Amino acid sequence: MSSIPGPRRVGSAEIIHHEGYDETIVSPFVPAIRAVSGARLVFVSGVTGAPVYHDHPHRPEVFDSMPLDIAGQVANAFDHLDLALRAAGAERSDVVNLIRFFTDVDADQDTVNRHQAEWFGGHIPTSSSVQVVRLATDPRLRLEIQAIAAVAGE
Repeated sequence: MSSIPGPRRVGSAEIIHHEGYDETIVSPFVPAIRAVSGARLVFVSGVTGAPVYHDHPHRPEVFDSMPLDIAGQVANAFDHLDLALRAAGAERSDVVNLIRFFTDVDADQDTVNRHQAEWFGGHIPTSSSVQVVRLATDPRLRLEIQAIAAVAGE
């Protein structure tokens, strides 16, 4: 086990580790991130593999073209996250928190973790993963991701 490193600056945030940190452990999250002074927070609504813009009440046929496999759904969800971040003037490296909602953690978490690691390219945000009975948009959805980003102030 290595010593606890000091905060490491990443964009408008600092990565925080605490006692028990072991740099040899592969993990898709860090324990804490602190936004630095002047950072603007961006809150991204939950994204899924379904179209971002859709009618309410939901019309099931709108979701018939979405992928049913987790690989397709996670790719779409992170594409949708990219669109929201860019529209808000944020980048992937600005993401400080993810909340991941799974309908089947055992079946899907490894695929999501792999895609997430590639998507972030070495950046690791804080995160929580929760298993839910189903997602509100469509019962065929397997994953929803909510994010918070900290963007450098202007």
